[in-house]
Formats: sequence, structure tokens, C-alpha cells
Amino acid sequence: MRWISLKTVALTMVLATAGWAVVSERGTVATAGVQEPAASGLQSIGPLAFGPDGVLFAADRQAATIYAIDLGKKADGGAPGAKDVTGIDGQIAAMLGTDSKNIQVTDLAVHPKTRNAFISVMRGTGADAKPALLRVDGAGKIEIVALDGLKMSKATLPNAPAAGAAGQRNPRMESITDMAFVDGKLVVAGLSNEEFASKLRTVAYPFKDVEAGTSVEIYHGNHGQFETRSPVISFVPYKVDNTPHLIAGYTCTPLVKFPVSSLKPGAKVMGTTIAELGNRNRPTDMVVYRKGGKDYLLIANTSRGVMKVPTETFGAAPGITARVSSETGGVGFEPVASLKGVEQLDLLDDQRALILARADGGALSLQAVSLP
Repeated sequence: MRWISLKTVALTMVLATAGWAVVSERGTVATAGVQEPAASGLQSIGPLAFGPDGVLFAADRQAATIYAIDLGKKADGGAPGAKDVTGIDGQIAAMLGTDSKNIQVTDLAVHPKTRNAFISVMRGTGADAKPALLRVDGAGKIEIVALDGLKMSKATLPNAPAAGAAGQRNPRMESITDMAFVDGKLVVAGLSNEEFASKLRTVAYPFKDVEAGTSVEIYHGNHGQFETRSPVISFVPYKVDNTPHLIAGYTCTPLVKFPVSSLKPGAKVMGTTIAELGNRNRPTDMVVYRKGGKDYLLIANTSRGVMKVPTETFGAAPGITARVSSETGGVGFEPVASLKGVEQLDLLDDQRALILARADGGALSLQAVSLP
């Protein structure tokens, strides 16, 4: 797909403050007196992922669409690296003309070259929520990324679930749950409108037609049943016994491996459940890193803290095919007690991770921490 200008589709994320000009779809100029990001065309912003050349993939889950954005100078206009920012949610909220209770951070991604942090945020709730993208540089400076005028392309999922009724669970918001760029393709996890709803899609980049995806099934040891309608929540690409795999986490929290070679359009694939990490929990982010000559999987969770999982037994681990007798089972893990309240994480470099962690008092902070 050819690059097109964001002005063409009026996809903008700019801070509209009193006296600031906002360019509308027809090119006319209007002024706004309320602080909020204008996002004509982009309904929501959720998972983020970078390609190796610095292209940013941003998921609009409400529209079941993925945007590939060439950030250009927006990627490297500040100090390289990342710096701790205490109470970053309050600072972001103030920039967007609201308070921290009215924003939801949806993802964190580190730029592969500048090592700046990019944070996706929804301001408000329900139908009135607006998307915003922010960058934090190595001096701790926070900037709203104005996408107007940048080059982009988009891919829309062909079989996304319909939106739920008001007051009910909205399957549309799980049309895209996570993304990663793997060997020239974007791998996308989420739900479809099919009976076997859980999908893993491989989308060629530059974007062309989007295939219907691979239906994925797992055995959930805590639930004692096979599942096809629960989406992968978070995943990482990783070579198991030198064979490319996806290591995927689900709600309640089975850990599953899928060979990348099995992800074919229209196929139905059974993953191998290699661990049960505890119920009443959701994995929000995971990364793989190397330390002391060994590889580890680091997982941030909603209610069970951060887990460090050695990967050396992933290849030989027997699949879990029956209900587990305790909350956890299969491949072992180590709780990382020093990392508390972590909601998002990404690798910053070979020695550190960048995290968004919430203190007991409720404030969210950006921190660079040593890999455990």
C-alpha cells in the first residue's frame, strides 16, 4: 500500500488549546477553547509496536484498524534515551486538560533507535473518549505527538467482532489485543466475529490485503477446558529449540507456545500450554531478555505482580492437558518482589526495562529499572 498523508484522511492528534489552530479535514482553520487532542479519523488508540526501521504501528481497536506511521522528525526531536518521570499520569492529564482519573494509559513502547518512550492514552470514557500519543525523551520532557502531516498507511481487519450494546462487554475492544513485528510481518492477536473467535494474524508490511487469520485454541488448566473464544492478551516472539514461536499469555493466566510456521490463513491451530501462572489475573505486557548467559521471560500482571520465567525448559515442557491441582503448574517462575504496581513494560536496553508503575497512593510513574 502506498504512503498517504495523514492530512488526506484527517488523522490528527494535536493539543487544541485556546488560541491554537487546528487544521480540519477540508483545510479550513478553526480554534478551540478546550484542552483535548483532536483525533478526526482515529477512534481509539491501544497497543503499540515498532518496526525495526522506526515505523510505529498503532492499533485503533474501536475501528479494528492498524495504522503504520512514519514518525519522521517526531521520533528524534528530543534527548535520546528515557528518564524517570514521577506522577506522569498527572502531567499527561494536565496537558490534555483533565485530571488523572480521566485518562487511561493503553500501552508503552520504546523507540528502537532513540530509546524514547511512546505512550498511548485514552482521555475520557465510553463514546466520548479521545486518543492521544505522547513521547517522553531522555530529559524527561513529555510531548504530545502531533500526527498531522506525517505519512501513514492502514490495514483494517476483515472479520472483526461487532461492538457490544451499551453497558455490556464490548468484544470490539478486543479486536486487537497485542502486536509485534516479526521477520517483515506484523503479528496481530485479538478476536474475530467467527465461531473460533481467537485469532493470530500475520499481516505483510507494507500493508496489502489483510487475511482472515489463524484460529487458535488452547487447553486452560485452571478452567479445565478447551477454549477458542479467549484472545491472546500479550505475546512475544521467541525461538524455542531454534524454531520461531510466539509465547502467549491469556487471562487467568495460561502461558502457551505457538510455532510461527503454523500461522496460516484459515488454519485452526492448537497451542501447547506450558504453564499456568494463576487465576483472577491478566498479563499486561511481556518481554524476553538475556542475563548471565540465560534467557528469561518477564511478565507484568494485573494482580500477581511481575514474574521472571526461565525459558530454557520451554522446548521440553510437556503440554498441560488436564485441570491443574493448584493455582499454578507447568514451567516454573520467580516473583519479582522489587517491582510493584507495574502496568506496562518494554525493554529499554540490554540491562534495563522501562516500566509504568502505580504507587500505593495511586500515581503512575515512568521508571527505568535493572532487569532482574
